[in-house]
Amino acid sequence: MSQSGKKGLSRRGFLGSTTVAGAATLLGGTAIPAKSQEQSAQGNASASRPSQAEIDRDTAVVNLPQVDQTVQRPGSDLMVEVMNKLGIEFVVANPSSSFEGLHESIINKGPERNTKPELISALHEGSAVDMAHGYAKATGYPMAVMIHATVGLQNASMAIFQAFLDKTPMVILVGSDDTFIRAHIANDLGALVRPYTKWDAKPTTLPDTLLAIQQAYHEAMTPPCAPTLVVVDSLIQKQEAGNLTIPEYQAPAPLQISQNAAQEIAAGLLNAQNPRINVGRLRTPEGVALSVTLAELTGACVGTNANQGPMSFPQGHPLCGPGLTQDYDFTLGLEVKTDGYSIMAPDIGTLQDRDHNGVGLAIVSSRGEMAPEQGLLVADAQSSIQPIIDAIMADTTPQQRTEIASRRQQIADVNRQQRQQELRAQLERRRKGWGNSPVSTARLYADLWPHIANEDWCIGSQTNFSGGHHSDIWLHEKPYSCLGGSGGAGIGYSLGATTGAALAARDRERIVIGFQGDGDFNFMPGALWTAAHHQLPMLVIMHNNRAWHQEYMFIQHLTGERGRGTDRAHVGTTLRDPFVDYKMIAQGYGVEAEGPISDPEQLSAAYARGVAAVKEGRPYLIDVLTQPR
Repeated sequence: MSQSGKKGLSRRGFLGSTTVAGAATLLGGTAIPAKSQEQSAQGNASASRPSQAEIDRDTAVVNLPQVDQTVQRPGSDLMVEVMNKLGIEFVVANPSSSFEGLHESIINKGPERNTKPELISALHEGSAVDMAHGYAKATGYPMAVMIHATVGLQNASMAIFQAFLDKTPMVILVGSDDTFIRAHIANDLGALVRPYTKWDAKPTTLPDTLLAIQQAYHEAMTPPCAPTLVVVDSLIQKQEAGNLTIPEYQAPAPLQISQNAAQEIAAGLLNAQNPRINVGRLRTPEGVALSVTLAELTGACVGTNANQGPMSFPQGHPLCGPGLTQDYDFTLGLEVKTDGYSIMAPDIGTLQDRDHNGVGLAIVSSRGEMAPEQGLLVADAQSSIQPIIDAIMADTTPQQRTEIASRRQQIADVNRQQRQQELRAQLERRRKGWGNSPVSTARLYADLWPHIANEDWCIGSQTNFSGGHHSDIWLHEKPYSCLGGSGGAGIGYSLGATTGAALAARDRERIVIGFQGDGDFNFMPGALWTAAHHQLPMLVIMHNNRAWHQEYMFIQHLTGERGRGTDRAHVGTTLRDPFVDYKMIAQGYGVEAEGPISDPEQLSAAYARGVAAVKEGRPYLIDVLTQPR
């Protein structure tokens, strides 16, 4: 089995023999001499034009190839069994000839027809990967994505890049069919995305393919998590498996801190008079539960990232907040970002490395890009919490238990008062423009809260372009309350990610909300069809400012700097002449929709209709004309 691990940006040649010369020339290679224009034209035609037989099959004007009737147990059936045993709920795909064997097994394997993993239909490969991205952030576990050869993988590449930067696990299965269209063939498919996948393999036998799918899952789930890729040959999918058995799978054992380190951290927390725990992004809900136990056992006040991203400490917990005073005498950071001698996490603030002043600091993080520094322990924080808890439970004295119980109550009282004061202040700041038309972005969020406060909800989209007002005026209690941004700051992510989060919510009596920018929406709107087709509980709220408004502001600023006036700043930066009708687009994909709403007094009633529909499993879109930011 050919495979590669990721230690840098190394790559192999990725085109088949008919296109290697052209690729080397395109990439600036010097080994191949320049051709004449006539030779180049002939070469390009030869490399890019499929045969008539290939064209006929692709356009379905000839009989399909005969199926080998002797195959009673196709290899693709075993691939489905592997995914089932790994616990993969969904495989999302845009259908393709290069994985038709695996596709057929996913929908038909077994006398009662396979339902796990369930096949999810996507209209674009990038959208499919975004769905897997959103699902994994909502659950902590990967989906699988099936992608077609060179063309599909290139469509998906931006979404894979973002998932990689966001350290999100997923298993990507790339179909490869050397007997079909030559333009879809590559000697090394994995090279297309190798710089931003963690691990990939191109197995050449069925046993190796089964092992590779297991290994891909293992690598994706081993911190730091990331997408992995397996090239799945079409002929291997269709070959007879005979009595081949599924290999045993060993789950990852993420690196823990040492026992000595766990005991030192436990002692630091127990002996501190004002301990602090900062929680960034853990891997799964189980890690969040462990962090709650740790905080309660030590009476530490806690900083959270729950209003910015997934898998962090619940914002409404009594210990979550600044605590009695910000003069902490021992600080533990769990998967928080680091910057030099400081602990960094959004909305937690910056705490200087107080080891220089004789005050305790420990940071536990699996972030692969960080080098060890004073106070930093490079290990998986989630796996390291339990040894710390064990040490605390073994070493806590009766007197310490009494002191910790008293401190917990004091912290809870102070945090509750602080939260109430901060909420009043945040609401007061957002009253500006409250009754204006178009609708203020603050009201876009504030009017929804009463309709969902008592529901199990999740924000599946990024929210920065619409102001992210939920972070200050909503209460983020669940590991999936807010899934955060794309990781790569690319456009087109939110609708697919919201759909993936809604897949995770569908059978869990949860609703998913997407605050959807209009520019982002227009990149891959087809995710709406997936939501309608699979009856997903997804409420899409359009932040429709009819512009790529960040760029609009940039052009306005520059025209002012150059003294040319702003009267033409709208050219190339606004969505006008004509305006886009998002209600009609949504209805065209089968999603119930209303709008555009420009009167803020109509917003709450629309939200009530939308939430009611979504709770019944009917996706719903509300187009709201909004202030720019």
